[in-house]
Amino acid sequence: MLAALFRCAMPTTCVVGILWGDEGKGKVIDYLAADADFVVRFGGGHNAGHTLVLPDSLPTAGKIVLHLVPSGIVREHTVNIIGNGVVVDPLHLCREIAMVQERGIPVELGRNLLISERAHVILAAHRRQDAWGEQVRSSGRIGTTGRGIGPAYSDRCARVGLRMGDLIRPDNLRRALQGIAEQKNAWFGPVGLESIDVEQQFAELSEAGERLRAGIVDAGAVLRRARNDGRRILMEGAQGCLLDLEQGTYPFVTSSHASTGGSFSGTGLPPHAMRTIGIVKAYATRVGEGPFPTELHGEVGERLRKAGNEYGSTTGRPRRCGWFDTVAVRYSGAVSGADELVLTNLDVLQGFDTLRLAVAYRLPDGSLTEQFPAFDLERVEPVFEDLPGFTENLREVRRFEDLPANARAYVQAIEQRTGLQARTISVGPGRDQVIKR
Repeated sequence: MLAALFRCAMPTTCVVGILWGDEGKGKVIDYLAADADFVVRFGGGHNAGHTLVLPDSLPTAGKIVLHLVPSGIVREHTVNIIGNGVVVDPLHLCREIAMVQERGIPVELGRNLLISERAHVILAAHRRQDAWGEQVRSSGRIGTTGRGIGPAYSDRCARVGLRMGDLIRPDNLRRALQGIAEQKNAWFGPVGLESIDVEQQFAELSEAGERLRAGIVDAGAVLRRARNDGRRILMEGAQGCLLDLEQGTYPFVTSSHASTGGSFSGTGLPPHAMRTIGIVKAYATRVGEGPFPTELHGEVGERLRKAGNEYGSTTGRPRRCGWFDTVAVRYSGAVSGADELVLTNLDVLQGFDTLRLAVAYRLPDGSLTEQFPAFDLERVEPVFEDLPGFTENLREVRRFEDLPANARAYVQAIEQRTGLQARTISVGPGRDQVIKR
């Protein structure tokens, strides 16, 4: 049914995380890619991992974690594009392509994997700068992955960035590296950071550029032609709306536009009618620092973490866990223009006597609000609605009406409180462990 909806709907569909990421977007993209012509990653970098579990019927069966390569790569018929809104570590990308190929999944640059020539490049200097920035923040740390994402985006905004197209233009590459080195080395030395060696960076990036050359294209032009031809385009977001640079829980956000708006600026497609699918877990998680109103501490939070295997696919960091937050989901659904939800990890809630939904916040002055505040989020107190839990194993259920009554009631309460229908419900990590409504 989900695939049929995709075929009948608008030719462009955007999949975004509704809260702080880690919602299971990789599985959903993989599922929808069965009927897509193009799968496009439009933002973020290799700080975000998308996990896919391929069925036993395939020679490539098992778990695979992708960071830059779009999740549609496991579908032979799709063209996968790394859009201009992504920041790319070329050395990591070369390693990731090799990893995917070693799994028996064909990757051919210029055919099923394209890279926007306008995508900005992450340098080794950006990683050093990232780690230094977190260190000097002290108690105000953001909790970055240290992969240089923020500094690369900062250089883009400062108009000193290096782009993927520069890697295959030696004169451009050398000139850009010299300019970056002049700026950064002026303060790297005094603060104790290793200076940029222009010749070493030139050699490494030139080699990576040659390896990637066949795939470096004007991706925006490719996508605009595809849209004009009525081809089906699936946009793959990274992180989640509450980590969006503009709309998220600033300053504890990522450095890109993780909500639907990033799909336009990050691909070169113009604003147009688009179906948006929001991905959200049946509970809430967050990695790194920042406010988290429904966070659970102690035994219940640890139990939820273990049941959901809530550890970062990129860093291995334990995720903070909490109850479902309808206030936050309503806000992110509105910001992203979500038409529907995919509710993931419902099976993880098996065995909890009581399931809680945050339905409002109590503000510091004692008043109640159902709006998501831009300030003082760390000072709000969630107001909960309690529902009875369920003990049944959901992993073999494939119809909504076959869910235990309490599980159905929980999903229906989420729909009522958020105003968004959960048209698809994931009840396990496998590609087929899905309830379609």
